[in-house]
Amino acid sequence: MSSTNPSVGPRIVVADDDRAIRESLVRLLELEGYQADGVDNGAAALEAVRTREVDLLILDVMMPGVDGLSTCRVLRSEGVPIPILMLTARSQTSDRVAGLDAGADDYLAKPFDPAELLARVRALLRRLQIPAAPATKSQVIEVADLRLDQGARRCWRGGTEIPLTRIEFDLLELLMTNEGIVLSRSLIYERIWSYDFGPDSKNLAVYISYLRRKIDDGNPEPLIQTVRGVGYVLRHE
Repeated sequence: MSSTNPSVGPRIVVADDDRAIRESLVRLLELEGYQADGVDNGAAALEAVRTREVDLLILDVMMPGVDGLSTCRVLRSEGVPIPILMLTARSQTSDRVAGLDAGADDYLAKPFDPAELLARVRALLRRLQIPAAPATKSQVIEVADLRLDQGARRCWRGGTEIPLTRIEFDLLELLMTNEGIVLSRSLIYERIWSYDFGPDSKNLAVYISYLRRKIDDGNPEPLIQTVRGVGYVLRHE
């Protein structure tokens, strides 16, 4: 593991088996005031997260031994909630889906602009600073036969409970509280990720497809609709 910057900024662990990339990322993050540690495999990343106070993990997908996807799945299965940014040389939509399915919060293809990586790091860390809403008064939102309990963070359609990840829940909550209003992609990115990843990002489309599979597939009335060239809307006809 690389030496750690003695600053008091958030601690970030970078896991990448490419030494040049790993060390350059550690230097970049330290220059921005973060505490940065570098490890070269998934097993070392797991050890770092389990034994240190880590605020964010930057995780390369392709590593020998325990790869990035397996590392991410293990952490999520253990209930570790820290933000995870996946890095990979693969940029196909299926690869993005695999990373997000494993529990990653964001996905960045190599080669990447250091300024974009830092912007995504800031966006993910901002999510940690948003205080959780009090759960003492649960407000239930209903659209057609879709029901969302904001306090308990639970969802049902037609009486059947639907398990949702954190981002899936936040995205569905945003759509339901704005029923009938078309939300632009940039607005959704700002509200959910606190950063607009731009028109080429596939993250939002991937999460919308997740929600459609869980909410709309097999139901006679699809609720989540695409407004081409604009964004998305949840609408009950």
